[in-house]
Amino acid sequence: MTRELSVLVVEDDFHMQLGCVQALQLAGLSVEAVDSAEQAMGLITPGFAGVIVTDMRLPGADGLSLVRHCHGLDADLPVIMITGHGDVTLAVEAMRSGAYDFIPKPFSPELLVEVVRRAIEKRSLTLEVATLRAALAGRDGLEGKLVGRSPQIQRVRRLISEVAGSPVDILIHGETGTGKEVVARALHDFSGRRAGPYVALNCGGVPDSLLDSELFGHEQGAFTGAQKRRIGKIEHADRGTLFLDELESMPLPMQIKLLRVLQEREIERLGSNQPLRVDVRVVAATKDDLIARAQAGSFRSDLYYRLNVVTIELPPLRERREDIPVLLDHFMVLAASRFNRPPPNVTTEQMHRLMAHHWPGNVRELRNAADCLVLGVRKDDLLGPPPVEASEPGEGAGEEGLSLADSVDSYERSLIAAELRRQQGNIARTAKALRVPKTTLNDKIRKHRLQAGE
Repeated sequence: MTRELSVLVVEDDFHMQLGCVQALQLAGLSVEAVDSAEQAMGLITPGFAGVIVTDMRLPGADGLSLVRHCHGLDADLPVIMITGHGDVTLAVEAMRSGAYDFIPKPFSPELLVEVVRRAIEKRSLTLEVATLRAALAGRDGLEGKLVGRSPQIQRVRRLISEVAGSPVDILIHGETGTGKEVVARALHDFSGRRAGPYVALNCGGVPDSLLDSELFGHEQGAFTGAQKRRIGKIEHADRGTLFLDELESMPLPMQIKLLRVLQEREIERLGSNQPLRVDVRVVAATKDDLIARAQAGSFRSDLYYRLNVVTIELPPLRERREDIPVLLDHFMVLAASRFNRPPPNVTTEQMHRLMAHHWPGNVRELRNAADCLVLGVRKDDLLGPPPVEASEPGEGAGEEGLSLADSVDSYERSLIAAELRRQQGNIARTAKALRVPKTTLNDKIRKHRLQAGE
């Protein structure tokens, strides 16, 4: 936020008012002065872009009344009280009523400026966070949940839009950190089940001995320690969505029971012979190749094919590098709101390093990097120059599916597209930031079929 904050001085004594105004103006601050609390109240609105300096003794309503008025209007608006020798009790009451600070008379211009600057910094941060939170509140819809402009993420959003409203069970496949639970939540939020419960369970985070009870629940006395009936996750998700993460870690006996739930939409609690109907949509996620696991005998192929009616493939971040700048901006806004700090300016050099990083942790790792940037924490392993490592011929080809030339072209295109967006399509500034001649940049833009506004 770049708006200039002002100081409103409320003082009826002409010489005192003039002294305060001149001291603040000499410090480079924007100042306005009025003679009464009533005049000030007419100027102060919620979100007032500044701070208040007021004398305690005023004609009509006093400074304490003004403090209470401001606190009721905007509890975060700093009001600084000027008090006389006999007003200490009133000053304490003013602080209890929400005043930011008080300055006893006589005071030096330097003290006034110091206190006002601290109040302005606090107010600036408060308004910055309010702006960020308003921006976050406006980020609804799928684009606010699945951020990015790449063709890959656009395909994911399109598929979610097409299947969210259907009752079909869905399998999400992607590496760790690609946002599988974000997709599951979006499928729930944009479905007719959004008023129902969204229940998530990480299958790899529950011991095998407890998974049965966790999913299906149990009756009192079903086993040692079962002192009362417990509703399982599947039953709890009735009329809503059940998200099963790390499905590949589910034991084979439990896979058989889950398959029956998907086919019959019935469960039985442990210790009960009474079947219960459930209306639940199952969204499962995995980072593994379930076909390969089925061939190896560690995953049931019939369960895979039952879930594989619709599969959503989430691309790793390294395959959609053009999304890194917009994702970084999104996560910094979230972090700035969460930590009550202004978002930092990311330099072109930092962005180049972020674009060059391999991102083994995918979007989750990028979010952590955004948190560190907002907090001012260095991550030399991430923001330093990318290491150059020797590799065996053909190493990584199966993982990436790209030749060296294709990888270089893909990275170059992403880097140019990101810098063009940062420079709002200005070719000259983009060329300067990338340290290449304009003619070379134009050739590369044509080669990669980019547009200046992309």
